[in-house]
Amino acid sequence: MNFKAPAIDREAVLPAVIGTIPSGVALLTGRPRLAAGLLALPAGLVAFFRDPERSADHTRVDEDTVVAPADGKVMHAGPGQEGVAPAGDWQQVSIFLSLFDVHINRAPYGGTVESVTYRPGRWLAAYKFESAFENERSDIVMNRVVRGEKRTYVFRQIVGLVARRVVTRIKAGDEIGTGQRIGLMKFGSRMDVFLPPGVDLHVKEGDRTVAGETVLATWPGAGR
Repeated sequence: MNFKAPAIDREAVLPAVIGTIPSGVALLTGRPRLAAGLLALPAGLVAFFRDPERSADHTRVDEDTVVAPADGKVMHAGPGQEGVAPAGDWQQVSIFLSLFDVHINRAPYGGTVESVTYRPGRWLAAYKFESAFENERSDIVMNRVVRGEKRTYVFRQIVGLVARRVVTRIKAGDEIGTGQRIGLMKFGSRMDVFLPPGVDLHVKEGDRTVAGETVLATWPGAGR
């Protein structure tokens, strides 16, 4: 079996360079063994930015299928939480990403980007309820027309206690596909997806998700 190492996102460059400083200092002060051990720091930082290929990169996703936007653990799957969900009637899926999960984010459902709104905020632990509306985040509103029906949904990148920066690489007017890479969050965070009430959810609290592969939900009319 051929093993192919995952690609590394370009955001890894600066943290990796900074991470080599302690090792360099140890080497300059005549402590080569300590310097070698300290190289684990930049190696770990680079690993955080790994970007493995996923099936969504190569396989056409059905026009009714919603996939997970992130690797992680489902914290909530059900009605939109008051104070968290946008105004209106929504279903909500919230995914917590630990330090050890892949942090590349993907679009859960393709379409046209209506808006991308960055909101500065705090850096509470991403598993806390209030992190959804108090932490730094980006809200992305999407639209797609399928069989004459306009479908609107929202997804949200939220940084956490260790993650201090959200990176969003799409903008209003962009056309993106289901499972397409849209950015990342640095060092532990959460993703929220808000779908209309009629969409069937396929995950529950405690489930593990794989970005671009795990089926999160299906729109009504799937298989028509």
